[in-house]
Amino acid sequence: MNGSNILGYKYSAMADRLLSAFNPSTRKILKGQFHIATPEEIDEAMKLATAAYQTYKDTSPKERAAFLNAIADEIMSLGDALVERTMAESGLPKGRVEGERGRTVNQLRLFAKVIEEGSWVEASIDTAIPDRTPFPKADIRKILVPTGPVVVYTASNFPLAFSTAGGDTASALAAGNPVVVKAHESHLGVNTLVSIAIQRAAERTGMPDGVFCSLNGTGQELGQALVRHPLTKSVAFTGSLKAGKAIFDAAAERAEPIPVFSEMGSINPVVILDEALANRGEQIAKQYAGSVTLGVGQFCTNPGILVVKNGEGFSSFVNTLAAEMQQMTPQTMLNENVCANYNKSKDLVLNEAGVTLESESSNSGEGLQGRPTVASVDAKHFINNHKLQEEVFGPFTMVVKCANDSEVLQVIQCLKGQLTATIMGEENELTKQKNVIHHLQERVGRIIFNGVPTGVEVCHSMQHGGPYPATTDSRFTSVGTGAIKRFARPIAFQNWPQALLPEALKDENSLGIWRLVNGEQTKDPIS
Repeated sequence: MNGSNILGYKYSAMADRLLSAFNPSTRKILKGQFHIATPEEIDEAMKLATAAYQTYKDTSPKERAAFLNAIADEIMSLGDALVERTMAESGLPKGRVEGERGRTVNQLRLFAKVIEEGSWVEASIDTAIPDRTPFPKADIRKILVPTGPVVVYTASNFPLAFSTAGGDTASALAAGNPVVVKAHESHLGVNTLVSIAIQRAAERTGMPDGVFCSLNGTGQELGQALVRHPLTKSVAFTGSLKAGKAIFDAAAERAEPIPVFSEMGSINPVVILDEALANRGEQIAKQYAGSVTLGVGQFCTNPGILVVKNGEGFSSFVNTLAAEMQQMTPQTMLNENVCANYNKSKDLVLNEAGVTLESESSNSGEGLQGRPTVASVDAKHFINNHKLQEEVFGPFTMVVKCANDSEVLQVIQCLKGQLTATIMGEENELTKQKNVIHHLQERVGRIIFNGVPTGVEVCHSMQHGGPYPATTDSRFTSVGTGAIKRFARPIAFQNWPQALLPEALKDENSLGIWRLVNGEQTKDPIS
């Protein structure tokens, strides 16, 4: 297990300070020691990435697609070694890890297809009208271009798909930006294996030295150094509100402020309408018990509150949900901090005025296992206590009991920004709840009908982002092909010679991409 930092095509281990990985299931230290990056190594990584950018930004879509596909191939070639190390460092079961590995390589291949197809650059051309009166019209052509080195902070809850070669790295590389990864302290071995796979893929496909670097270190120390480094051009982060806000603030305080795309806390409200509650309340309760406890509740889309009106079927719904949660078996959480924070956050909520413990798993669990729990609170207490909106990251949910439609609407109106919201109802009920739906839409990035928020499809139409504090910029997504636009900016060329234009903006359209030419979408060349 190579414990060095990866600086382009070389390994570096300048510091005597070491980190070790930990198995949350056995609570034992794992094989391998990892050198914390020194200030000199951090600076070298950023300089390498900046130098690589000058070449990498001009690589063809075909070349970058080959690089992404090679990364996918190299990850798969790691075989069982990667699966076993991921299981050991995360406590996740084999099926989940193999599924996440599949998602990781599929993301890479999807972005390869997107950049080969090419239309993502949003080429727009308005041709000149030199004899227009009273003023001639200039030739103006616009395109999205990469922005420079991207720092990626890897996530604890997805050691592969939101990590070293996850969606942030894949989309940043696809857009033409070198990447510097901050390894997560919980997944040091996994990060090393995947980083070496990326390094091999870069060498195989002739990418510039420094197109990818990986650094080990503690969250605050290394994280702050990277966001404050003057050569960092943008940041991608997935994690807690506290950490994400600290990174965002540090970026804003720089001499040159930079964009930070942070995905942070969300309680993903679920509103259960009257007829659905009366007709299938028990079924919904069982469905949501499974959603709340999926992955030990360690998903950013975990349904943290269930907003229900106290009417027909309410008692049956709550009793069924409580019984289902009681039967759930506690499972190992990702690491010591996650488990400790879950228990602390849960206890704080349960001690707030008006909150009632409905049930928890009959098995108290052991070690770092998270105990499934459901609580309840009336709408008035929820509306008047902002602490009840704080995310409890783990297998926990709370029923918010409303006396009438007015209280349901008030609960929705008091919510902060969220990643998702869900309506459970019959279709004929939706027309009666236009206000609820309107206010939910104002607060989320994805609104779901008759489903669960857990499970995020990687596709062209996915929006995984939302108003603050769910994310720092609700215009973008961190999942799906739209994620590439976080790491690109528009530039317009006015009256520029054909030979010096980007290929996507030349008259002949040799790339064969869709372009907006004088207001019309076309693949035709300009005659």
